[in-house]
Amino acid sequence: MRAIDAGILVCDTCHALNREDPDRQSIPCSRCGATVHPRRPNSIVRTWALLITATILYIPANVLPIMTVNTLGQGSPATIMSGVVALIQHDMLPIAAVVFIASILVPTFKLVGIGLLLYSVQRHQPLSARQRILMYRFIEFIGRWSMLDIFVIAILVAVVNFGHIASIEANPGAIAFATVVILTMLAALTFDPRLIWDNTESDDDNE
Repeated sequence: MRAIDAGILVCDTCHALNREDPDRQSIPCSRCGATVHPRRPNSIVRTWALLITATILYIPANVLPIMTVNTLGQGSPATIMSGVVALIQHDMLPIAAVVFIASILVPTFKLVGIGLLLYSVQRHQPLSARQRILMYRFIEFIGRWSMLDIFVIAILVAVVNFGHIASIEANPGAIAFATVVILTMLAALTFDPRLIWDNTESDDDNE
């Protein structure tokens, strides 16, 4: 049985449990006073809006140069993939692996994963609630590492600065990518995971 079936609502602000009152349209939290909703208002619409915007910005984030590696006064702007290749050529394999995983694999998985969750919840696709919640928790887990490559670039810009011998500069692609990361993090926050369990009964019937 779900909490909402027992007339119990959870406050999104302080996570306190509150009793549902059918006679009141707006229920204040008994602990913090915030308005309590059965589900986050417009959760799917807001998540779709953030996800679509992030997907659009993901194109310039990969097309525009993200950094420039200068060696002996020579260097050219590099995109994410060409930057990974440049780091490999400069024997920076661990950093190249971090940038590739954090810049290519993680954002792509988050975009696809959140999109699948939204689609499966809206269309009642034959995907079990356990599979959906595992996917959601994994997206939340990798979300904390989304800004890792931006931090790496920031550290490289500050540390690798030896004038004409060697230097690294950040480019506009880094801003676009940071925006994508922020939008995907917000999308994961605006999505209400309780919607997954609202579809459990219909999913079981389909199976």
